Amino acid sequence: MMSQDRKPDEGKAARVSAQPGHVRNEAIEEMIRVDHAGEYGAVRIYQGQLAILRALPNKKELVEKLEHMAKDEEIHLARFNEIVNERGVRPTAFAPVWHVAGFALGAATALMGEKAAHACTAAVEEVIDEHYKHQVDRLDSMGAAEKPLRDTIEKFRLEEVEHRDQAIAAGAREAPAYPLLSGAIKAACRLAIRISEKA
Repeated sequence: MMSQDRKPDEGKAARVSAQPGHVRNEAIEEMIRVDHAGEYGAVRIYQGQLAILRALPNKKELVEKLEHMAKDEEIHLARFNEIVNERGVRPTAFAPVWHVAGFALGAATALMGEKAAHACTAAVEEVIDEHYKHQVDRLDSMGAAEKPLRDTIEKFRLEEVEHRDQAIAAGAREAPAYPLLSGAIKAACRLAIRISEKA
């Protein structure tokens, strides 16, 4: 029985007005979940590359560059670990898959040669740049409440762009079958993003 002090449509209105907040919270949770997964995958890619390249002769300079990039990714992952805990976001259920797939991608491209390793970095970071730009635009539309998250993502985006530019300068586009290799890696990254957002 309806309370006498509530009009017939008030309950419906309350549900409707609450919906935008629900949609917004869901969108932010998806952003955090996929970014956490992405940074984890990036760490694993560098671990795979370094596992191969550290064992090869005359790769000291390349290893040092990759270690620097890997350190940035570890910092990004550590911050997203904090955000996941602070905001109570469920991490992706596909983390075990990205654990194996990231390492395998890194190791495989390192085995293909130095230029292929750089091509992997350039392709991954190009997708991440696009992805983070889209997130920053969405967070800008949400106002001041999400500015800290927006600024974190923008800071990380600029660091990913730096990695991409360094990889291109080091000869990423000279890798064997570069268009095919780059296209395949980008497609895999975009698929991983879609999966990690929801699952």
